[in-house]
Amino acid sequence: MSEQKTGNIYEVIQVPKTTGVRFFTEHDTGSYFPNHWHDAVEIIYMIEGGVDVTVESRAFHLPAGRCTLINSGVIHSTKCTSPNVGIVFQIPYDFIRLYIPDIAQLQFVVDDPCDDPVRRTKVDILKETLTQMQVANDIRPEGYILRFNSLLFEVLFQLYHNFSVRHLHTRPDHRTRDLNRLHTVLDYTNRNYNRPISIEEISRIAYLESGYFCRFFKKHMGLTFLEYQNEVRLSHIYQDLITTQDTLQHILDRHGFTNYKLFRRVFSEHFHATPSQVRKQR
Repeated sequence: MSEQKTGNIYEVIQVPKTTGVRFFTEHDTGSYFPNHWHDAVEIIYMIEGGVDVTVESRAFHLPAGRCTLINSGVIHSTKCTSPNVGIVFQIPYDFIRLYIPDIAQLQFVVDDPCDDPVRRTKVDILKETLTQMQVANDIRPEGYILRFNSLLFEVLFQLYHNFSVRHLHTRPDHRTRDLNRLHTVLDYTNRNYNRPISIEEISRIAYLESGYFCRFFKKHMGLTFLEYQNEVRLSHIYQDLITTQDTLQHILDRHGFTNYKLFRRVFSEHFHATPSQVRKQR
């Protein structure tokens, strides 16, 4: 989930100087964000409705009352096909490192729901803290920054003591290099998605031989580059379907999806409805 509906694949988190983090209540009327990542820990807590989330190869539905955490640099996607309300909390990796110096040796795991009563209590305390942050951030009483920041550091403390798992290896340098290369590729795709981009063209952008590029992209993104380009187009098409009265053909032409048969199949797989049905539901 993200406030920004621009289709950005790698989002540089913009944060206020007063808090150093990004926190907002999102009222999402419908959106689809293909695979992307942040250099930040992201917590999503659903208040109303639900959202479909895929984290690397694991897909699940996050209903109201549940929360999930996505670690920094982890590729994920979100899809909202009916209105929802949720808390989105993004904590930049560099901000965490200021207060948890060994963050490179940790990852955070929030299991919700959880059968372990002790673990479940810890998750409930985390969700209550997020709710208090929401109240402070949305109502903004005088001096709310003091209240918000006190809760922010309470969350960091909870993450460190209740939800961190230590691994033996620090953040691999090659993983960072791969993400940087992907960032270049996906940024280029995001700016040129509405026209054909050949494998040869995008391979040159990545400074890779075309055969190696195809394997590299599929390994990290879980789908081929051509499939991914259509996913980006689909995200824009879905947004236009629910926010404009433009004809479907006009929308497809605008976003470069020229294979109508393929579009209908991919759209149905994602949204389990036809474009006209989606519009009627809206």
